[in-house]
Amino acid sequence: MARERSGRTVAHLVLATRLKTLREAAGISRGEAATALGAHTATVRRIELAETSLDEGQVHTLLTAYGAGAAEIAEFLGQLATANLPGWWHPWRSVMDAWQLDLMSVESATRIIRVWEPALVPALLRTPSYARAVEDVRRPELPPADKDRRTELLIERQKRLRDQNTRIWAVMSAAALRTPVGGEAVMAEQWQALRAAVERPDVTLQIHPLEGPCHSMTGMPTVTLYRVDVPEIPDHVVREGDLPGSAEVLSSRHAVTAYHVLLDHTCVVAPHPDESKEALS
Repeated sequence: MARERSGRTVAHLVLATRLKTLREAAGISRGEAATALGAHTATVRRIELAETSLDEGQVHTLLTAYGAGAAEIAEFLGQLATANLPGWWHPWRSVMDAWQLDLMSVESATRIIRVWEPALVPALLRTPSYARAVEDVRRPELPPADKDRRTELLIERQKRLRDQNTRIWAVMSAAALRTPVGGEAVMAEQWQALRAAVERPDVTLQIHPLEGPCHSMTGMPTVTLYRVDVPEIPDHVVREGDLPGSAEVLSSRHAVTAYHVLLDHTCVVAPHPDESKEALS
């Protein structure tokens, strides 16, 4: 899967999967469900894959055909109404990259986020000043107000991930510590923030030294692996592209497993997190 659809939230995917489970438990084929719906079989397939919006009327018809009781139908429709509410990131949608719109709902259900960052401080560990300075370099074409909003979004993501106890496991190159971003004051603040972050139980940071050996992620762009804590939703990988705002989003088992193995190998080769703490002292 190259990318998620921006309207396809985790909640929608869970409800769509539940519809499929109820149909199969009732012993009803997709063709029979389509007949009850007065639609083509492909419509039922798209509903069960959350490839189309979940319409309240269609969902009610399907649940009735599957033998669901009034209480179960009411509960399901209540969950659907909640799922249809705008995500917390809605106020920032105009300045978000397409892949960010697609992944925010997945991120909200993520248990562990693993990151490989080849040249800069990982985004989820950046200070506001450092993040804003990166926007100036990476997105010079954007108006200052848009850069400010994008920075606000990143800081809000960091806060929400802390609140939901998502673990951040980042591997970065020591080159980031020697690459000036935004001036001495910005770098000093960022160093201090990293020192504080590595003391938190939800953060693991490993720093590859410049003189370290070649490893499995050497030469790769920024890669983020989302380990999702919802059974119906697969883990996701984001491999950022060379152009600003571009990225490839993958969720196939083969792709996720491949990057998982690469990250594991890189973490084995990288210095222990305790040594990374010393590098920041």
